[in-house]
Amino acid sequence: MTTVYDVARVAGVSAATVSRVMRGSPLVNQDTRERVLAVIEALGFVPDAYAQGLSNRRKDVIGFAAIERGGNEMDIEQNSVLFVDQIVHAAEAVLRGTGYSLLLTFGSRGQEFEQRLRSLSGKVDGLLMAEELMAVEELRGLARRIPVVVIAGQRDETELDIVVADNITGMTALVSHLVGRHRYRRLCFVSGPKDAPDARDRQAAFEEAVLASQDSVIDQVIHGDFSEGSGTAAARVLLGRRSMPEAIVCANDQMAIGVLHELQQAHIRIPQDVALTGFDDVYPSRLVDPPLTTVSQPVRDLGIRAAQRLLARITEPALPPRAEMLPTSAVIRASCGCLPTHGAH
Repeated sequence: MTTVYDVARVAGVSAATVSRVMRGSPLVNQDTRERVLAVIEALGFVPDAYAQGLSNRRKDVIGFAAIERGGNEMDIEQNSVLFVDQIVHAAEAVLRGTGYSLLLTFGSRGQEFEQRLRSLSGKVDGLLMAEELMAVEELRGLARRIPVVVIAGQRDETELDIVVADNITGMTALVSHLVGRHRYRRLCFVSGPKDAPDARDRQAAFEEAVLASQDSVIDQVIHGDFSEGSGTAAARVLLGRRSMPEAIVCANDQMAIGVLHELQQAHIRIPQDVALTGFDDVYPSRLVDPPLTTVSQPVRDLGIRAAQRLLARITEPALPPRAEMLPTSAVIRASCGCLPTHGAH
Protein backbone atom coordinates (compact mmCIF):
# COMPACT_ATOMS: atom_id res chain seq x y z
CA MET A 1 0.00 0.00 0.00
CA THR A 2 1.26 3.48 -0.88
CA THR A 3 2.04 5.56 2.21
CA VAL A 4 2.59 9.24 2.88
CA TYR A 5 6.32 8.48 3.05
CA ASP A 6 6.27 7.06 -0.50
CA VAL A 7 4.64 10.25 -1.73
CA ALA A 8 7.20 12.38 0.12
CA ARG A 9 10.15 10.40 -1.29
CA VAL A 10 8.96 10.61 -4.92
CA ALA A 11 7.98 14.29 -4.63
CA GLY A 12 11.25 15.20 -2.92
CA VAL A 13 9.59 16.77 0.12
CA SER A 14 9.02 15.88 3.76
CA ALA A 15 6.09 13.82 5.00
CA ALA A 16 4.99 16.93 6.89
CA THR A 17 4.78 18.85 3.60
CA VAL A 18 2.64 16.09 2.07
CA SER A 19 0.38 16.31 5.11
CA ARG A 20 0.10 20.08 4.71
CA VAL A 21 -0.82 19.68 1.03
CA MET A 22 -3.54 17.16 1.91
CA ARG A 23 -4.93 19.57 4.52
CA GLY A 24 -4.92 22.46 2.03
CA SER A 25 -2.50 24.47 4.16
CA PRO A 26 -1.60 27.94 2.76
CA LEU A 27 1.99 27.43 3.98
CA VAL A 28 2.85 25.32 0.90
CA ASN A 29 3.79 27.22 -2.27
CA GLN A 30 1.88 26.53 -5.49
CA ASP A 31 4.69 24.70 -7.34
CA THR A 32 5.28 22.31 -4.45
CA ARG A 33 1.54 21.75 -4.02
CA GLU A 34 1.10 20.84 -7.67
CA ARG A 35 4.11 18.51 -7.62
CA VAL A 36 2.85 16.68 -4.53
CA LEU A 37 -0.67 16.38 -5.94
CA ALA A 38 0.71 14.97 -9.19
CA VAL A 39 2.64 12.31 -7.25
CA ILE A 40 -0.41 11.49 -5.14
CA GLU A 41 -2.37 10.95 -8.35
CA ALA A 42 0.38 8.89 -10.01
CA LEU A 43 0.87 6.61 -6.99
CA GLY A 44 -2.83 6.21 -6.28
CA PHE A 45 -2.48 7.44 -2.71
CA VAL A 46 -5.64 8.19 -0.71
CA PRO A 47 -5.25 9.93 2.68
CA ASP A 48 -6.92 9.50 6.04
CA ALA A 49 -8.72 6.21 6.61
CA TYR A 50 -7.12 4.48 3.63
CA ALA A 51 -3.64 5.55 4.62
CA GLN A 52 -4.21 4.12 8.12
CA GLY A 53 -4.66 0.66 6.67
CA LEU A 54 -8.45 0.66 6.80
CA SER A 55 -9.10 0.50 3.07
CA ASN A 56 -10.43 -3.06 3.13
CA ARG A 57 -12.96 -2.41 5.88
CA ARG A 58 -16.51 -1.46 5.06
CA LYS A 59 -17.22 1.97 6.49
CA ASP A 60 -21.01 1.88 5.88
CA VAL A 61 -20.89 5.36 4.34
CA ILE A 62 -21.54 6.55 0.78
CA GLY A 63 -20.40 10.07 -0.08
CA PHE A 64 -22.43 12.48 -2.18
CA ALA A 65 -20.77 15.61 -3.56
CA ALA A 66 -22.24 18.49 -5.57
CA ILE A 67 -21.44 22.03 -6.62
CA GLU A 68 -23.17 24.98 -4.97
CA ARG A 69 -24.32 27.31 -7.74
CA GLY A 70 -25.11 31.02 -7.50
CA GLY A 71 -25.12 33.20 -4.42
CA ASN A 72 -27.90 33.61 -1.89
CA GLU A 73 -30.84 31.28 -2.31
CA MET A 74 -34.00 32.89 -3.67
CA ASP A 75 -37.72 32.10 -3.65
CA ILE A 76 -38.02 28.60 -5.14
CA GLU A 77 -34.54 27.57 -3.99
CA GLN A 78 -35.53 28.19 -0.36
CA ASN A 79 -38.94 26.59 -0.51
CA SER A 80 -38.82 23.73 -3.02
CA VAL A 81 -37.21 20.38 -3.68
CA LEU A 82 -35.06 20.98 -6.76
CA PHE A 83 -32.66 19.01 -8.96
CA VAL A 84 -29.92 18.01 -6.52
CA ASP A 85 -32.39 17.57 -3.67
CA GLN A 86 -34.41 15.06 -5.71
CA ILE A 87 -31.27 13.11 -6.59
CA VAL A 88 -30.20 12.99 -2.93
CA HIS A 89 -33.62 11.74 -1.82
CA ALA A 90 -33.66 9.09 -4.54
CA ALA A 91 -30.16 7.84 -3.72
CA GLU A 92 -30.97 7.71 -0.01
CA ALA A 93 -34.07 5.62 -0.77
CA VAL A 94 -31.91 3.06 -2.61
CA LEU A 95 -29.42 2.92 0.29
CA ARG A 96 -32.14 2.54 2.91
CA GLY A 97 -31.98 -0.95 4.35
CA THR A 98 -28.49 -1.65 2.99
CA GLY A 99 -26.65 -0.48 6.09
CA TYR A 100 -25.11 2.47 4.25
CA SER A 101 -25.58 6.09 5.29
CA LEU A 102 -25.30 9.02 2.88
CA LEU A 103 -22.75 11.73 3.72
CA LEU A 104 -23.30 14.99 1.82
CA THR A 105 -20.77 17.66 0.93
CA PHE A 106 -21.31 20.81 -1.16
CA GLY A 107 -18.88 23.46 -2.26
CA SER A 108 -17.61 25.76 -4.98
CA ARG A 109 -15.51 24.34 -7.79
CA GLY A 110 -11.79 24.74 -7.15
CA GLN A 111 -8.74 23.35 -5.42
CA GLU A 112 -10.15 23.59 -1.91
CA PHE A 113 -13.24 21.55 -2.78
CA GLU A 114 -11.20 19.01 -4.73
CA GLN A 115 -9.00 18.57 -1.68
CA ARG A 116 -12.09 17.98 0.45
CA LEU A 117 -13.19 15.27 -2.00
CA ARG A 118 -9.80 13.54 -1.81
CA SER A 119 -10.02 13.57 1.95
CA LEU A 120 -13.62 12.32 1.86
CA SER A 121 -12.64 9.44 -0.44
CA GLY A 122 -10.69 7.86 2.42
CA LYS A 123 -13.72 7.85 4.70
CA VAL A 124 -16.42 6.32 2.45
CA ASP A 125 -17.06 3.07 0.57
CA GLY A 126 -18.07 4.85 -2.63
CA LEU A 127 -18.76 8.31 -4.00
CA LEU A 128 -21.68 9.79 -5.96
CA MET A 129 -20.90 13.04 -7.77
CA ALA A 130 -23.43 15.43 -9.26
CA GLU A 131 -21.42 16.68 -12.27
CA GLU A 132 -17.69 16.25 -12.81
CA LEU A 133 -16.23 18.07 -9.83
CA MET A 134 -12.61 17.84 -10.94
CA ALA A 135 -10.64 17.36 -14.15
CA VAL A 136 -11.56 14.14 -15.90
CA GLU A 137 -8.09 12.61 -15.52
CA GLU A 138 -8.22 13.23 -11.77
CA LEU A 139 -11.69 11.73 -11.65
CA ARG A 140 -10.47 8.63 -13.44
CA GLY A 141 -7.60 8.34 -11.00
CA LEU A 142 -9.98 8.65 -8.07
CA ALA A 143 -12.25 5.99 -9.59
CA ARG A 144 -9.30 3.57 -9.76
CA ARG A 145 -8.99 3.82 -5.98
CA ILE A 146 -12.63 3.99 -4.88
CA PRO A 147 -15.98 3.30 -6.58
CA VAL A 148 -17.28 6.52 -8.18
CA VAL A 149 -20.45 7.22 -10.19
CA VAL A 150 -20.92 10.61 -11.87
CA ILE A 151 -24.45 11.97 -12.36
CA ALA A 152 -24.81 14.40 -15.28
CA GLY A 153 -21.29 13.79 -16.54
CA GLN A 154 -20.05 13.72 -20.12
CA ARG A 155 -22.18 11.31 -22.12
CA ASP A 156 -19.24 10.10 -24.23
CA GLU A 157 -17.06 9.18 -21.22
CA THR A 158 -15.70 5.62 -21.52
CA GLU A 159 -13.63 5.15 -18.36
CA LEU A 160 -16.12 6.18 -15.67
CA ASP A 161 -19.59 5.13 -14.58
CA ILE A 162 -21.92 7.88 -15.79
CA VAL A 163 -25.68 8.37 -15.49
CA VAL A 164 -26.97 11.23 -17.63
CA ALA A 165 -30.22 12.53 -19.12
CA ASP A 166 -30.63 12.89 -22.90
CA ASN A 167 -30.26 16.66 -22.96
CA ILE A 168 -29.88 16.89 -26.72
CA THR A 169 -33.13 15.13 -27.66
CA GLY A 170 -35.11 17.10 -25.07
CA MET A 171 -33.77 20.51 -26.09
CA THR A 172 -34.14 19.72 -29.78
CA ALA A 173 -37.80 18.80 -29.28
CA LEU A 174 -38.43 21.99 -27.32
CA VAL A 175 -36.86 24.27 -29.94
CA SER A 176 -38.68 22.42 -32.73
CA HIS A 177 -41.96 23.20 -30.95
CA LEU A 178 -41.09 26.89 -30.63
CA VAL A 179 -39.99 27.42 -34.23
CA GLY A 180 -42.40 24.92 -35.79
CA ARG A 181 -45.71 25.33 -34.01
CA HIS A 182 -45.32 28.95 -32.91
CA ARG A 183 -43.09 30.23 -35.72
CA TYR A 184 -40.86 32.19 -33.35
CA ARG A 185 -37.95 33.66 -35.28
CA ARG A 186 -35.78 35.48 -32.72
CA LEU A 187 -34.79 33.22 -29.85
CA CYS A 188 -32.62 34.12 -26.84
CA PHE A 189 -30.80 31.46 -24.79
CA VAL A 190 -29.94 31.73 -21.09
CA SER A 191 -27.12 29.23 -20.67
CA GLY A 192 -25.91 27.28 -17.67
CA PRO A 193 -22.34 27.20 -16.30
CA LYS A 194 -19.68 26.41 -18.89
CA ASP A 195 -18.12 23.74 -16.66
CA ALA A 196 -21.35 21.67 -16.49
CA PRO A 197 -21.73 18.95 -19.17
CA ASP A 198 -25.54 19.28 -19.01
CA ALA A 199 -25.31 22.99 -19.73
CA ARG A 200 -22.92 22.50 -22.65
CA ASP A 201 -25.13 19.83 -24.24
CA ARG A 202 -28.28 21.93 -23.89
CA GLN A 203 -26.68 25.01 -25.42
CA ALA A 204 -25.19 23.00 -28.29
CA ALA A 205 -28.57 21.39 -29.01
CA PHE A 206 -30.34 24.76 -28.87
CA GLU A 207 -27.91 26.35 -31.29
CA GLU A 208 -28.01 23.43 -33.70
CA ALA A 209 -31.82 23.27 -33.69
CA VAL A 210 -32.22 27.01 -34.28
CA LEU A 211 -29.66 27.05 -37.09
CA ALA A 212 -31.31 24.01 -38.69
CA SER A 213 -34.64 25.85 -38.98
CA GLN A 214 -35.44 27.82 -42.11
CA ASP A 215 -35.91 31.33 -40.75
CA SER A 216 -35.05 31.47 -37.03
CA VAL A 217 -31.97 33.12 -35.56
CA ILE A 218 -30.17 33.15 -32.22
CA ASP A 219 -30.99 36.62 -30.97
CA GLN A 220 -28.65 36.55 -27.95
CA VAL A 221 -26.92 34.16 -25.54
CA ILE A 222 -26.81 35.29 -21.90
CA HIS A 223 -24.61 33.31 -19.53
CA GLY A 224 -26.12 32.05 -16.27
CA ASP A 225 -25.15 29.50 -13.61
CA PHE A 226 -28.37 27.44 -13.14
CA SER A 227 -29.48 29.59 -10.16
CA GLU A 228 -32.67 31.62 -9.97
CA GLY A 229 -30.57 34.71 -9.32
CA SER A 230 -28.77 34.34 -12.63
CA GLY A 231 -32.17 34.15 -14.33
CA THR A 232 -33.10 37.42 -12.66
CA ALA A 233 -29.85 38.95 -13.92
CA ALA A 234 -30.53 37.68 -17.46
CA ALA A 235 -33.97 39.29 -17.43
CA ARG A 236 -32.41 42.62 -16.45
CA VAL A 237 -30.06 42.36 -19.43
CA LEU A 238 -33.08 41.87 -21.70
CA LEU A 239 -34.97 44.74 -20.07
CA GLY A 240 -32.05 47.01 -20.95
CA ARG A 241 -32.51 46.33 -24.66
CA ARG A 242 -34.71 48.28 -27.04
CA SER A 243 -36.87 45.22 -27.78
CA MET A 244 -37.48 41.72 -26.48
CA PRO A 245 -36.74 38.51 -28.40
CA GLU A 246 -39.79 36.47 -29.36
CA ALA A 247 -38.81 33.56 -27.11
CA ILE A 248 -36.42 33.04 -24.19
CA VAL A 249 -35.11 29.50 -23.78
CA CYS A 250 -33.45 28.82 -20.41
CA ALA A 251 -31.07 25.94 -19.67
CA ASN A 252 -32.99 25.04 -16.51
CA ASP A 253 -36.25 25.84 -14.70
CA GLN A 254 -34.66 27.78 -11.85
CA MET A 255 -33.27 30.37 -14.23
CA ALA A 256 -36.54 30.45 -16.20
CA ILE A 257 -38.49 31.19 -13.03
CA GLY A 258 -36.03 33.98 -12.18
CA VAL A 259 -36.60 35.44 -15.68
CA LEU A 260 -40.36 35.10 -15.30
CA HIS A 261 -40.59 36.93 -11.99
CA GLU A 262 -38.30 39.77 -13.06
CA LEU A 263 -40.08 40.35 -16.39
CA GLN A 264 -43.49 40.27 -14.73
CA GLN A 265 -42.35 42.91 -12.23
CA ALA A 266 -41.47 45.07 -15.26
CA HIS A 267 -44.98 44.46 -16.68
CA ILE A 268 -43.73 42.21 -19.49
CA ARG A 269 -46.40 39.60 -20.16
CA ILE A 270 -45.56 35.91 -20.58
CA PRO A 271 -46.30 34.63 -23.21
CA GLN A 272 -48.13 37.56 -24.87
CA ASP A 273 -44.99 39.75 -25.05
CA VAL A 274 -42.35 37.03 -25.01
CA ALA A 275 -42.47 33.23 -24.73
CA LEU A 276 -40.42 31.49 -22.04
CA THR A 277 -39.23 27.91 -21.48
CA GLY A 278 -37.08 25.98 -19.01
CA PHE A 279 -35.54 22.55 -18.57
CA ASP A 280 -35.84 19.88 -15.80
CA ASP A 281 -39.59 20.03 -14.99
CA VAL A 282 -39.06 20.70 -11.29
CA TYR A 283 -42.29 20.90 -9.32
CA PRO A 284 -42.43 24.74 -9.07
CA SER A 285 -42.47 24.94 -12.89
CA ARG A 286 -46.07 23.68 -12.74
CA LEU A 287 -47.13 26.21 -10.11
CA VAL A 288 -45.91 29.51 -11.55
CA ASP A 289 -48.31 31.65 -13.59
CA PRO A 290 -48.25 30.89 -16.42
CA PRO A 291 -47.11 27.28 -15.96
CA LEU A 292 -43.71 26.75 -17.52
CA THR A 293 -43.15 24.89 -20.78
CA THR A 294 -40.04 22.82 -20.12
CA VAL A 295 -38.25 19.53 -20.71
CA SER A 296 -38.90 16.70 -18.30
CA GLN A 297 -35.91 14.66 -17.30
CA PRO A 298 -36.20 11.69 -14.90
CA VAL A 299 -34.33 13.37 -12.04
CA ARG A 300 -35.36 10.80 -9.45
CA ASP A 301 -34.31 7.97 -11.77
CA LEU A 302 -30.89 9.59 -12.16
CA GLY A 303 -30.37 9.26 -8.42
CA ILE A 304 -31.78 5.74 -8.29
CA ARG A 305 -29.72 4.40 -11.20
CA ALA A 306 -26.55 6.07 -9.93
CA ALA A 307 -26.93 4.64 -6.42
CA GLN A 308 -27.71 1.18 -7.81
CA ARG A 309 -24.67 1.31 -10.06
CA LEU A 310 -22.44 2.40 -7.18
CA LEU A 311 -23.61 -0.50 -5.00
CA ALA A 312 -22.98 -2.88 -7.90
CA ARG A 313 -19.44 -1.54 -8.34
CA ILE A 314 -18.71 -1.79 -4.61
CA THR A 315 -19.76 -5.44 -4.77
CA GLU A 316 -18.03 -6.14 -8.11
CA PRO A 317 -15.08 -3.73 -8.58
CA ALA A 318 -14.12 -5.31 -11.92
CA LEU A 319 -17.35 -4.27 -13.67
CA PRO A 320 -16.61 -2.45 -16.95
CA PRO A 321 -17.39 1.30 -16.87
CA ARG A 322 -20.81 2.20 -18.27
CA ALA A 323 -22.51 5.39 -19.42
CA GLU A 324 -26.29 5.17 -19.07
CA MET A 325 -28.51 7.76 -20.78
CA LEU A 326 -32.09 8.30 -19.58
CA PRO A 327 -34.82 9.71 -21.84
CA THR A 328 -36.25 13.24 -21.77
CA SER A 329 -39.36 14.80 -23.33
CA ALA A 330 -40.81 18.25 -23.92
CA VAL A 331 -43.65 19.25 -21.59
CA ILE A 332 -45.89 21.85 -23.22
CA ARG A 333 -47.63 24.33 -20.93
CA ALA A 334 -48.82 27.92 -21.27
CA SER A 335 -45.57 29.92 -21.04
CA CYS A 336 -44.64 29.17 -24.67
CA GLY A 337 -47.95 30.48 -26.00
CA CYS A 338 -49.99 27.28 -26.02
CA LEU A 339 -53.42 27.19 -24.41
CA PRO A 340 -53.31 26.55 -20.64
CA THR A 341 -55.11 23.25 -21.15
CA HIS A 342 -52.43 22.06 -23.58
CA GLY A 343 -50.12 20.68 -20.87
CA ALA A 344 -48.85 17.43 -22.32
CA HIS A 345 -45.66 15.69 -23.40
